[in-house]
Amino acid sequence: MGYRSTKIKLPCVKHWRQQYRLFTQLMTLARREAGVTQMELSRILGKPQSFVSKYESGERRLDVVEFMSICNALGVAPTKLIKRLEARALSTVES
Repeated sequence: MGYRSTKIKLPCVKHWRQQYRLFTQLMTLARREAGVTQMELSRILGKPQSFVSKYESGERRLDVVEFMSICNALGVAPTKLIKRLEARALSTVES
């Protein structure tokens, strides 16, 4: 059985960057809403403060396991952040 190619239209790189920027903004907002500094979060996670700074600035990407750990450390349901991201992403597309 061979591989069958299907043409799937993927969002452009610019769109992905915009979406990831929204994600980093929401992650920063979640940390601030939890009343936690970058330094405090880094201690909870057992990471250097630069880890938090870099993912919040978009310099470093998060994988799903890191995302879940951060949500847990902040006491935020990952699904809540994903829903917020989805809502903001839709509003930027409609604008």
